Amino acid sequence: MQTNNRLLDDLAKVANGAVSTLVGVKSEVEASIRQQLERLLVDMDLVTRDEFEAIREVAVTARAEQERLQTRIAALEATLANQAKPNARTRASKPKAKPAAAKPAKK
Repeated sequence: MQTNNRLLDDLAKVANGAVSTLVGVKSEVEASIRQQLERLLVDMDLVTRDEFEAIREVAVTARAEQERLQTRIAALEATLANQAKPNARTRASKPKAKPAAAKPAKK
């Protein structure tokens, strides 16, 4: 029985060594793939998440400002239109000037 235990112990040690080696190989493969992906992403000239979020915030702010200015322009145009209407009415209601009376001819 002693020989069987020794054989099993040796097999267990080999299996443990193989598993630890595979874990090491797995971590090396993951690191290599990660490095290659990072190089690929750098070569593709992609933006980082932080840069994207910053530009997105600028775009949201610009859109809000544009909407505010559009509302202001519409209000100003309405004010101008309302001011132009009374001026047109007052011009139309003014009486026309009467022609001057004919002067007698000099002798």
